[in-house]
Amino acid sequence: MNCGDRLVQTLRKVVYPNASRLDGEDFDWLFETTDAKSFLDWFCASVTEQNVVSEAKLQAFNKLKESGKALLDEKALEEVMKTCTPSSSKTSALEEVAVEKLEEELHTLKKLRGLYLQRCNKLQIMASANIHSCMKLKDREDEEAKALNETLSVLQVTGNKLNHELQTVVEGIQKLISFYCPHEKGEMSSSSSPIFLFQVLLDKYLSCEEQSTSALTQFTKEHFFEGLSKCIEGTDEDFRLIQLDGCARDDPDLEEKCKEMMRLQLAYISTRNKLIETKAKNSSLKTGLQWFEANARSIQSKASQKEELLVRISSLKDETSQVENHIEALKRETLPALVRESAQLLNMPIVKGDYDLQMARHSLYTSRQDLVCSHLMKQRASFELLQLGFELELRKHRNLNRQLEALIQELRHSAERLEGRSKMMSDPALLASNKPRVNIDSRDSATHGLFQLLDGDNTQKLFRTYSGLESLAQKLCLDTQSLKDQLAISQQEQSLFTSKLESNLKTLQDYMYPDGTELMLNTPELSSNFQQLNSHLDKLNQVLLEVLEDLRVKRKILQSSKFDKVEKELYVYFFQNEELLRSIVQNLESQADLHAS
Repeated sequence: MNCGDRLVQTLRKVVYPNASRLDGEDFDWLFETTDAKSFLDWFCASVTEQNVVSEAKLQAFNKLKESGKALLDEKALEEVMKTCTPSSSKTSALEEVAVEKLEEELHTLKKLRGLYLQRCNKLQIMASANIHSCMKLKDREDEEAKALNETLSVLQVTGNKLNHELQTVVEGIQKLISFYCPHEKGEMSSSSSPIFLFQVLLDKYLSCEEQSTSALTQFTKEHFFEGLSKCIEGTDEDFRLIQLDGCARDDPDLEEKCKEMMRLQLAYISTRNKLIETKAKNSSLKTGLQWFEANARSIQSKASQKEELLVRISSLKDETSQVENHIEALKRETLPALVRESAQLLNMPIVKGDYDLQMARHSLYTSRQDLVCSHLMKQRASFELLQLGFELELRKHRNLNRQLEALIQELRHSAERLEGRSKMMSDPALLASNKPRVNIDSRDSATHGLFQLLDGDNTQKLFRTYSGLESLAQKLCLDTQSLKDQLAISQQEQSLFTSKLESNLKTLQDYMYPDGTELMLNTPELSSNFQQLNSHLDKLNQVLLEVLEDLRVKRKILQSSKFDKVEKELYVYFFQNEELLRSIVQNLESQADLHAS
């Protein structure tokens, strides 16, 4: 039997309350210590039901205590026991043996009591430490719970926003899909309108175009094939001009027209000749009569001058014969040509009418051609416009499709990255455990990267602790706070410097513009200083001229007097080289002594 089970059985023997609920395995650890094992072994071996005080004795003892009578303590009880006489020698020997055992047990119990007191003190210290740590943990738990609640509220708000945004995106995508879904015939209601050009039904437009094309084809057949033959029926198909001298023999109608025109020309020529001759005779008779009337009186008055008249008549006859010859030449040469030309001009109205008819037919033909061409151009322009609209819409759809494919690819990459993060976060090494961790796990690359970023050390270290990461974070916070303080100080200094500069600029502006409008280039103080400076410069210039004049005079004196030159050199040596001056003076004294001797 185990030691814990022995202790539980002993407690059951002495009728300890709730002993049946105890488990022996929970008390095995008490027997592992050497100090408590001996006592527990004695307790399990010696204690029985007889060592247990009954309820009656306890009640009697309590009554005795309540009565107020004196109770014997340990020392008094020992003295009373000493007064008691032993009944026999055998009992005394047994009592001595029992006393020795009891003394040994008492000594052992005192040791156990000291150990228990020491352990009790340790346990009290540990309990107080545990209570203190529990209070700290409770405070921290409250703070963490509060932070967790705040985080949960923020996450809930963020989740609601994200759900709202996702719902908005889903609705937008559904709306976009509804835009791009092709409508079948009869599906689009009267209230709904198409969004894109490819959704527009072109049945009515195509039917209208087909009707227009068929009508145009019928119009073309009537006016450019059958109608054209009707319009030009009975006329020259090649639109040739009528020529009287070169009529085609193979065309009887045209030949008859040419003969009729020739007969008309001949009749015109004969009648024209007769008309011209008649007009010439009438004009000659009228001229003769006018001449006779004008010269009748002069002839009667000048009857005596007959000879002169005869001479004049003969001269007039000669002139008349010349005129007649000229008239005959005109009749024979000039007049027939002019009459023929005039007869040819008779064809002009007919030819002009023929030309006008042909031009009217050409104009009608070209106007109908223009009408057909304009209609065809309008139809082609509408088709090209529709084609251009479809091409532009196709290009926009291709661009949108390319953007959507890029977005889908990016979303796939984001989903893959999110799945990788989820797998990384679901790693058992990164999950929270009951045991606190001191070192950072080698598989926690994110924390290692954060530690390396904060530390700035690229060397690979064997162990990195969370406390070191916390200290680096605190250091970073302190550095950030110090930088913020320095930035605030620099901003204050900059603001002070700016305000000071603005005040100086204001002072300078007030100084430069005393009236507010005109710039003052100089001040009375500056002008007075400049005047003094100019006077000093003039004086300096005068002094320099005097010095130069003095130098020139002295240089002239030195050049003329050797003694003065030597004296000058000695003065120079006196101020610059005393040793050389001393040697020169000694040489001169020695030379003077030699001369004196």
